[in-house]
Amino acid sequence: MWVLRACFLKWRGSFQSYPLSLLPAPIPPVTLEEKQTLTKLLAARGANIQELNTIRKALSQLKGGGLAQAAYPAQVVSLILSDVVGDPVEVIASGPTVASVHNVQDCLHILNRYGLRAALPRSVKTVLARADSDPHRPHTCGHVLNVIIGSNVLALAEAQRQAEALGYRAVVLSAAIQGDVKSVARFYGLLAQVAGAHLTPPGTGASLEEEERLQEVAAELQLPDLQLKEALEAVVGARGPVCLLAGGEPTVQLQGSGKGGRNQELALRVGAELGRWPPGPVDVLFLSGGTDGQDGPTEAAGAWVMPELASQAAAEGLDVASFLSRNDSHTFFRCFRSGAHLLRMGLTGTNVMDAHLLFLRPR
Repeated sequence: MWVLRACFLKWRGSFQSYPLSLLPAPIPPVTLEEKQTLTKLLAARGANIQELNTIRKALSQLKGGGLAQAAYPAQVVSLILSDVVGDPVEVIASGPTVASVHNVQDCLHILNRYGLRAALPRSVKTVLARADSDPHRPHTCGHVLNVIIGSNVLALAEAQRQAEALGYRAVVLSAAIQGDVKSVARFYGLLAQVAGAHLTPPGTGASLEEEERLQEVAAELQLPDLQLKEALEAVVGARGPVCLLAGGEPTVQLQGSGKGGRNQELALRVGAELGRWPPGPVDVLFLSGGTDGQDGPTEAAGAWVMPELASQAAAEGLDVASFLSRNDSHTFFRCFRSGAHLLRMGLTGTNVMDAHLLFLRPR
């Protein structure tokens, strides 16, 4: 029996996260509605959290060190829960107590990349035009002490301990998973195939070509902390079930009007990838979940899948590819097996990005 909830339950804590989305203060004449609309447009076109926060800081009186300036000359201690890959304090919650290192050219570059510069409201153009000549935030924040008290790295370390206590050989791959969800899904699909092969008798597993393809996909994702070699070596030495852990925040480029979140979308895509090759004498399960307990505008934190997903779904009249084309992963998982594959944790009161768990168990 697979044990899925233990790692997530241990992440519940007493700390609460209050991101500056709850304390908006756009620079006049920008309105809150205009700022929200621009942020949603950027997110829908695939902008990552660093890019989103660069724009947010440029349009805010509080972000990018603005809150620290308002508190000056008082000494400030900022206790930070990181929901950003790499834990850059200037990006987390758009850095209310960290001086911004970005300028208007950075903003224009992002807007050009996603084809939004020409459609900007006049108010946004006005604020960006005067940003360099009329700074509203401090260049330094010497009166501030920023302390990270929660992060994806810490969450994965605790999940690793819990998995080991349950009898798994557990290895953390990366806490910096980023990139398009399609590429991330291909990576996990190949990883499951290659790692699973290392748990089977010689001659029954993945080929050298598949291992090379895994390395290529990993290189394309450009994950700075990826411990792929170490993870595969650990799998080779394992004498029982294995749990490979990773975390981060992939991006989804919306193409349809369905309902879902990046964790459910990733899980569904990984399920499709797992179904492309015979599972062999290894049980495989992949889980993706948000540590805040909510994935997109749904009540689920994420979902879990196995290689049989596509064939079992087809037997129920559900076409995985069709749901993916509409970005409708939540509807799929709600219908498939009456929602049994949805990860429902309830809100955890914190957020340190997402967790991805790949379980492999020899039969």
